Amino acid sequence: AARPVAPLDIVFCSAAQRRFGTHAGSMARNIAIFGATGMSGQATLAQAIQAGHKVTVLVRDPARLPADIAVPRVLVGDVLNKSDVSQAVEGQDAVIVILGTRNDLSPTTMMSEGTKNIVEAMKVHGVRKIVACMSSFLLWDIAKVPPRLVPVTEDHIRMWEVLKASGLDYVAVLPPHIAGDKPLTGDYTISVDSRGGNVISKHDLGHFFLKCVTTSEYDGKNVTISRDYSNV
Repeated sequence: AARPVAPLDIVFCSAAQRRFGTHAGSMARNIAIFGATGMSGQATLAQAIQAGHKVTVLVRDPARLPADIAVPRVLVGDVLNKSDVSQAVEGQDAVIVILGTRNDLSPTTMMSEGTKNIVEAMKVHGVRKIVACMSSFLLWDIAKVPPRLVPVTEDHIRMWEVLKASGLDYVAVLPPHIAGDKPLTGDYTISVDSRGGNVISKHDLGHFFLKCVTTSEYDGKNVTISRDYSNV
């Protein structure tokens, strides 16, 4: 059954109802974020809500969401469950995918299989815009990727192939090292089909995800963003 917990609107996917609000402004969107409890996900979530977007997140553990952010709509479920994903995607204008394995670098198919479920749900519900985070290692020769990162990179490659074959308006965001201790600047270098610099802050990465939601400029492209923070 649905179980609201203040200040969040938390819904368990097995028995949930849709809840949508009105747009806060002309650029506001209904956005589903997958991976909202990770480092980059939390930074993106905070900016999305601050910008007035109506955000839905699908999380396994709502306790991992930031306590100081009132998320408009929280669904408790799993990206590997097609029904849960469908419920999160229905009614959205765009989807942001920031799936990760935290510190687990063992072989996985979670990110690619989750992306398959998201793409399938988007096609069912007529949602066309997807912004997905992978890694700039996709622009490397995989033989040069550090061996401990190869299994995760291999699933990023599978995820990338899902996006390219989707027929959707996708943006493949391929960041370099994501720094948790660098600030939001909104001022960074955008490189298409090239590696660019070596670092981007989690806040600037989130800023770019949201920029992509409101423009078609990077649709169908592989984009790396980076910045030198030495003078910030």
